[in-house]
Amino acid sequence: MINKHDITGLVLAGGLGTRMGQRDKGMLPLHGQPLARHVLQRLAPQVGQLAISVHADAGDYASFGLPVWPDVLPGQLGPLAGLHSGMRHAGTPYLLTVPCDSPLLPPDLAARLAAGLMQNNADLAIAVTEEIDAATGQTVRRPHPVFCLVKTAALPQLDAYLRGGERRMRTWHGPLKLAEVLFENNSAFGNINTPDELAALQAQGLSVPMAQAILADTVAPVAEIEELPLPQAFERILAADIVSPISVPAHDNSAMDGYALHGDDLGGDTPVTLAVVDTILAGRPGTVTVQRGQCARIMTGAVMPDGCDSVVPQELVQQASASSITVAPDCIRPGDNRRFKGEDLMQGQPALLQGKTLGPAELGLLASLGIATVPVRRRLRVAFFSTGDELRSIGEPLDAGCIYDSNRYTLLGMLTRLGCEVLDMGIVKDNPQALEVALRGACASADVIVTSGGVSSGAADFTRDILARLGEVAFWQINMRPGRPMAFGRIASEGDMALLLGLPGNPVAVMAAFYFLARPTLLRLMGADADTAALALLQVAAQAAIRKKRGRTEYQRGIVERGPDGRQHVRLTGAQGSGILHSMTQANCIIVLHEAQGHVAAGDLVDIVLFHGLI
Repeated sequence: MINKHDITGLVLAGGLGTRMGQRDKGMLPLHGQPLARHVLQRLAPQVGQLAISVHADAGDYASFGLPVWPDVLPGQLGPLAGLHSGMRHAGTPYLLTVPCDSPLLPPDLAARLAAGLMQNNADLAIAVTEEIDAATGQTVRRPHPVFCLVKTAALPQLDAYLRGGERRMRTWHGPLKLAEVLFENNSAFGNINTPDELAALQAQGLSVPMAQAILADTVAPVAEIEELPLPQAFERILAADIVSPISVPAHDNSAMDGYALHGDDLGGDTPVTLAVVDTILAGRPGTVTVQRGQCARIMTGAVMPDGCDSVVPQELVQQASASSITVAPDCIRPGDNRRFKGEDLMQGQPALLQGKTLGPAELGLLASLGIATVPVRRRLRVAFFSTGDELRSIGEPLDAGCIYDSNRYTLLGMLTRLGCEVLDMGIVKDNPQALEVALRGACASADVIVTSGGVSSGAADFTRDILARLGEVAFWQINMRPGRPMAFGRIASEGDMALLLGLPGNPVAVMAAFYFLARPTLLRLMGADADTAALALLQVAAQAAIRKKRGRTEYQRGIVERGPDGRQHVRLTGAQGSGILHSMTQANCIIVLHEAQGHVAAGDLVDIVLFHGLI
């Protein structure tokens, strides 16, 4: 088995881009990000290290923060020159190469190529797909040698091949053993060679991981900081590191009610009798030097007397009087029941790091340090509204074809739970002028605008046109279910600017898009650290089979419970339509079925996100 940390992933970039108007294809924008960044996002989880190969000028690739390895071979040799450069520079036993213009590369590319290489005891493995030959109607194999996993020890063979004047990627390996690994999805290995192909890919929608990466890369915490008294800072996000002004505990102290003594006095084969020379209470240090053969009565938290390194709990004392105690020679080990100065926190060490949400434990820790005020990020201001002529507010009569607006109340709860300062703007009709007025007004008063409805391809969805006038949009569709229509962009009005998160209109889709896309974005804007922003995934077994279409991420409502065997398993709540909000009240988790997954069999492990703390 090849460990992913033994693989360097190399993106082959910097080509001529002839059919793209001589533009570097890796830097062409797709959903607001360079093509190469999409490739890196798919590749990163599969390998231990990443690097980029370019022909000559490193250019904008240096901004990715990764090693950039220019070709060392003269002339425009394409991927072969990149392979050569990668094999020379990589510090790992294996190198995986992928082109910069294949943003749909398989998420299991490295694992499957590695398995094929090991099973065949090969020196390199390449991806192959099958297709129907138009002329013969026969199934033929198509190799993709640029998608290659190779031992870096094969560099001498490549050097010899190049010295012979050959320049073909398919044949450089010569006598080395090659493994061909069959992949089913032909489109995963397609190159973006023309503007039309790029436009078609843009229209297909975005993967969930890439959408999450774009959102994470785009947003930064609000700059304003407030200094709050400790009681008012509960559930706020820390804006600066807190360095401990004192050591906690401030002195070596007792962890038990008992007797402080010299550990060297214990041992031997007979009981030990010690003279009691002092009584030490918490907050009242002792005044007597405790010699060998002596001890001091001591309470939990009291300062250890000089020289004493152990505490015998009072329940282990065989005999006790006001003047002496007798203990078994092996009742404790030397050093037991003593807490050291700074054991919890040493003076000058970071107590809490910025980005931490201040919960009960954090408030207690800060109080233990004597800290009265803390710097926190100001609350994030979020304006939200629903769109649709069919919507009615609670308390209004329902006309034929109308429904009550539930999304605003769902959003109100989710935003309030996050700690945002919320501005409920009600319902906005399906009218371009009304929608533009609402967006401009929200832009003037909020950092973020969250809408529900109005971002699909329906005839009454005007959001796209308005955003084109007011700002820019990074993406419109995401390959997820429920929640495919979702917009993300920025809008500006009269000098004010706000982020826009346009959520779908179906109630369950609103919640799925919020939890997996909007929530981490808002938390980053609030200054929360990455651990807080990410949702924790747990794995449990599926109670029954679950149908799943490959190529998109699906979020299904589930109930996780303990079975008769004592193990936890998860089952669906029932029908999974994106309008069935009642199912969210029945569920206690969301089942996360990732893009590369297909159907799930009973007993298979699946990822879940518990609702506890979310809804």
